[in-house]
Amino acid sequence: MKQKKKTFKTNKNKKKEATEKHVKFKLAGRDFFLIACFVLFTTLLFFYSGDGVYFKLFAFSNPFENSKTIEKTPNKFIVPYVINTQIIPSITATSVYVIDLDSATPLYAKDQHARLFPASTTKIITALTAMKFFKLDKILTVKRVITEGQVAGLVVGERLTFENILYALLVHSGNDAAYVVADNFPGGYDKFIIQMNEVTKELHMANSRFTNPAGLDATGQYISAFDLSLAARKLLENKELSRIVSTKSITISDVGFTNFHSLTNVNKLLGEIPGLGGLKTGYTENAGENLVSFYTHGGRRYVIVILKSEDRFEDTKNIIQWIITNVAYKQFVI
Repeated sequence: MKQKKKTFKTNKNKKKEATEKHVKFKLAGRDFFLIACFVLFTTLLFFYSGDGVYFKLFAFSNPFENSKTIEKTPNKFIVPYVINTQIIPSITATSVYVIDLDSATPLYAKDQHARLFPASTTKIITALTAMKFFKLDKILTVKRVITEGQVAGLVVGERLTFENILYALLVHSGNDAAYVVADNFPGGYDKFIIQMNEVTKELHMANSRFTNPAGLDATGQYISAFDLSLAARKLLENKELSRIVSTKSITISDVGFTNFHSLTNVNKLLGEIPGLGGLKTGYTENAGENLVSFYTHGGRRYVIVILKSEDRFEDTKNIIQWIITNVAYKQFVI
């Protein structure tokens, strides 16, 4: 009886051992399968970027495939150059600066760092400064009337949106509009002038300084053609300002639709020369005729700055013709 009991226990232990070995074998097989799948999937991820949307979410970039892509799509640079440097545009201006806008490459320069009176080209900086603090729908109040020089005919007490003031400022070149902006600035008029000069520092305009927002001649107020090109480039980066300076004419009103003001762009070349997108004029007796122009031709964009000219519009026409006939482009591949 005792012998049978011992045999039964031995058989039971053998069965237990056999079951444990079977389970261990199954686990080992499963682990091997999982490891094999992981290795295969990882290999695919590394060497194949995959065409499927979901596969691409997880796929690593293939360095070999990327190197082929670089070879197929090399870096290309388009550089402007003057065909004949002996040919220069016929101009009367004291200071001129012409650049290819996209590459910031200078194409023609004449005393571009000379400090001259800015006249109403000042309003580019006035607009850039104001855009940092006012939203287009902000309501501004006319606090005083300015009658000197070009004005939009604004009325004391009149309330207009900042957007409409910008039209009066940049299209009609209203000196009264410039003072509305400065007078409504947080901290007042003097703070605005300080901010204007801060903007020139931000734009690295080393030969510019302002003492009033309209560009009226004043001691210590000056700008250079080079600096104006920097300001123009900054303005053109802003879609709203770029749209406004290209406006030929518009009628604005106060918020109550009581007073209406018909505004016409001072730049008579706007609408006359194909590709000319306007920008900003300026004139005082001391400054002479100033003009900053945005011009496009053949898919390229240009900024033309003219200061202290005897005929800014004719000078600009001559420069545009010079660009058309004497500026070309080379493509370099790296």
